[in-house]
Amino acid sequence: MALKTIDAKMLSRMFLAGAKNLDNKKEWINELNVFPVPDGDTGTNMTMTIMSAAKEVAAVDMEDMSAVCKAISSGSLRGARGNSGVILSQLFRGFTKSARDKRELNAADICLALDKAVETAYKAVMKPKEGTILTVARGAAEKAGELLEEGRTELDDFIGEVLRYMEEVLAQTPELLPVLKQAGVVDSGGQGLVEVVRGAYEAFQGKEIDFTQATTMATGAGSASKEYGSYKAQAEADIKFGYCTEFIIMLNKTFNIKMEMDFKAYLESIGDSIVVVADDDIVKVHVHTNDPGFAIQRALKYGALSNLKIDNMRLEHQEKLFKMAEKEERKETEEPVMEKKDTAFIAVSIGDGLNEIFKGLGVDYIIEGGQTMNPSTEDMLNAIDKVNADHVIILPNNKNIILAANQAKSLVEDKEIFVIPTKTVPQGITAVINYVPDLTVEENVSVMEEEISRVKTGQVTYAVRDTSIDDKEIKQGDYMGIGDHGILSVGEDKDVVALQMVKEMMDHEAELISIYYGEDVPEAEAEKFGREVGSLYPDCDIELQYGGQPIYYYVISAE
Repeated sequence: MALKTIDAKMLSRMFLAGAKNLDNKKEWINELNVFPVPDGDTGTNMTMTIMSAAKEVAAVDMEDMSAVCKAISSGSLRGARGNSGVILSQLFRGFTKSARDKRELNAADICLALDKAVETAYKAVMKPKEGTILTVARGAAEKAGELLEEGRTELDDFIGEVLRYMEEVLAQTPELLPVLKQAGVVDSGGQGLVEVVRGAYEAFQGKEIDFTQATTMATGAGSASKEYGSYKAQAEADIKFGYCTEFIIMLNKTFNIKMEMDFKAYLESIGDSIVVVADDDIVKVHVHTNDPGFAIQRALKYGALSNLKIDNMRLEHQEKLFKMAEKEERKETEEPVMEKKDTAFIAVSIGDGLNEIFKGLGVDYIIEGGQTMNPSTEDMLNAIDKVNADHVIILPNNKNIILAANQAKSLVEDKEIFVIPTKTVPQGITAVINYVPDLTVEENVSVMEEEISRVKTGQVTYAVRDTSIDDKEIKQGDYMGIGDHGILSVGEDKDVVALQMVKEMMDHEAELISIYYGEDVPEAEAEKFGREVGSLYPDCDIELQYGGQPIYYYVISAE
């Protein structure tokens, strides 16, 4: 018999299945990020957002519609991280607000809930952009309305058609956002939303879902520190294959499909994380194995090797554990009780050097996160709770964190919260420097917002895949200089790329160039680079400081 309604138990089942399907696809969704940076994190942010809600859903009476809706809304709201996660939480918030008073949901109820979801999410974004998750969500609501008008209220057909139309809208996102078209990808947030609905639809159809895995994973989704920064969790991680092995085979014979299949099968017998990409006369190989020699010996049958690179992952892991243990020990001795003050600062930062800079400027609480791990709304709320002040100024220092900060602001009633929309760490530093205790908090906020608009920022990292952006051809492993509004430089030499980036950032008004070098840049190398910048811009003051940030070799500002 065709179903025309969904009860609370079915909604719970569908939601958990959607969460699990998103989690299964998160790495693939991460790779859809337009910029090929190593911290592309849309899939991770959306997964951690929905898993926070899944944890709460798993803990309530799943036959109570109001309780289920509240769990979905509050869990995703507090666990939201990154722009994509915040928008997803707002979609859930709008949907559940419409659905929570119903005993069962029919097609008309779902249609109204989708409309409310889209309305809520669009309101949460200051400048909604088409070609994103918002467009895909709106497409779902519009299709639901059309189906309702046609009298198609049997839910298998109704949900299936909505999902198919969402896929059509997703496929059109590159036509709405040129940057997607140039990179050859669909919108990653939209893809994430489609995967949530796909998982939910499969559960509705009766597909067996291992819910224990979804809810177990959800228990760790509360904060960045719990999910990724836990020393204990890292210590218990099992590295099955110890050597990351990469090389290129310069073929001396035809490498046909059978050879490729046989080679892949052999690599699978000695390791994992296998990538074999064959071109006309070369083969790119990546494998994690306990004996790189076996992979090398087999590859030599097909030709000579070049670009050979072997990393001991267990050694790297051990070094990381030592650093994390030291950090946790410092945390245990830090965080003294804060005395009451009128105004306190919270800054998002990552890297020992940058953390110390913020503390030295008077920032009261550091949220570890930023580029490599966007903190959640709950992380923001916890920080706000810990500072003993009537007024709290938050510096997100990343454009992907501003929404989560504003969402936290909307949930606080006992303190006055101000979010300065700092999109980079240098903007955050400039904001703090321009704080004047004698001014009112409102006057300070006005001054800080004006001053950060004068700061131009560039960041140097590396590409994790081939792509084309801003009319620049980018190859995996290339260095990239990323500015406030796009990629400024690309190349194979890190310092050349960084200097070209600075050149693109500079204008005749710039008086100060600040250089923050990352954890992977030796001090002597950074000092040499600083001298090169100084020789090119003798009329500017040059400040070189250790930032200690991962992934980004240099963070540079001009103001």
